[in-house]
Amino acid sequence: MIRTLPTKAAPVAPPLPARRNLLRALSAATLAPAAFAGCGTGVSGGLFSSKVDPRLMPAELLPIKSKLSLRVLWQGQVGNSGRYVYTPAVDGGMIFAIGTDGNLAAFESATGKLGWRQQGIRPTAGGVGAGDGLVAIGGQNGEVQVYSQAGKLVWETRVSSEVLAAPVIADGLVLVRTGDSRIWALEADSGRQRWVYQRAAAPTLSVRTHVGFTVSRGALFAGFGNGRLIGLDLKTGLVGLDVAVALPRGATELERVVEITSVPVFDNNEVCAAAFQGRVACFDAQRGSLAWSRDISSIAGLDLDARAVYVVDDRSVLHALDRSSGASLWRQAALQLRNVGAPRLIGKALVVGDYQGVVHLLDPEDGSFMARMPTDGSAISIGARPVDRGFVIQTRSGGVHAMGVAA
Repeated sequence: MIRTLPTKAAPVAPPLPARRNLLRALSAATLAPAAFAGCGTGVSGGLFSSKVDPRLMPAELLPIKSKLSLRVLWQGQVGNSGRYVYTPAVDGGMIFAIGTDGNLAAFESATGKLGWRQQGIRPTAGGVGAGDGLVAIGGQNGEVQVYSQAGKLVWETRVSSEVLAAPVIADGLVLVRTGDSRIWALEADSGRQRWVYQRAAAPTLSVRTHVGFTVSRGALFAGFGNGRLIGLDLKTGLVGLDVAVALPRGATELERVVEITSVPVFDNNEVCAAAFQGRVACFDAQRGSLAWSRDISSIAGLDLDARAVYVVDDRSVLHALDRSSGASLWRQAALQLRNVGAPRLIGKALVVGDYQGVVHLLDPEDGSFMARMPTDGSAISIGARPVDRGFVIQTRSGGVHAMGVAA
């Protein structure tokens, strides 16, 4: 039986402040090492003041004139995310989702009917990956488990450290990214290691992210804490691309953080990525040459189509940039400071979620709002996943919501 979730919005959570204020507001839960001196909270009067600077409050949602009829197809529930960011996976007509309690659930994508649940890794860390009839999950202690689509454990192994991002299954491999700046390629049928890529140690101060990577046309693209974007050959793990999206600048370690905190996007031999306190940049994936760049800082990430690159900046302002030149096409600031998650193009709409669990559909042509729908009041930190009749999102409290546009 599918559980129906409440739609009442939760109390206001701390907003994501502007770039300059973000440097003062990032907390020990966001940056590693865990403690450092001199940090405020983005409120006037210091760390323990209760007076909130109104400039740092999230934008209120104003009424919109809906252009589309957005509706809930079904709702399900898995465990909450805690301090992690979980991504559901879609494959073979099923949606797979998990929470910190380690209960891996499989829902029929068309109806939401629960196919099966398994007590997987406990505690888990990075969400679910699915493909080629397999389902993969990763744990906080480096565990990796792979299940059949029917819920039977196929194999399990352990890698070097915490698996912070959802695994990816492609080309006969289970690809896993760990918190020590390594990417592992494991044989999908056995778990045997084919190759491992190790990047130099992360900067002393970095943003704690759950960013994964993009796999396309036999290559894997991933961003790192030093602002560099790399491309690996899936068969060998050899580096074919290594370019700088952003370079550290500033006098302090905090100012010099230029982490790529979102998944790169790839299309038609062009790869684009965004860096926190850096820029958005697109490159020719074969030659490594820079096509264009814009000084836009982003934590949430970006998506693209043939016309534009769509990015959410660190104030939760949405931008559409011309695909060929990077020139601005439109800018939407009505969701400013609402901790908007990664944008996703689904059908003819740009889909984003915010810190109160509200789903927004925007018109990619001009950035105007097309529809809006509340969920369970908890944050939506990841991008939507397309399904046959619409898309599915997972909230921080573990709600799995499938939505579609009525005909």
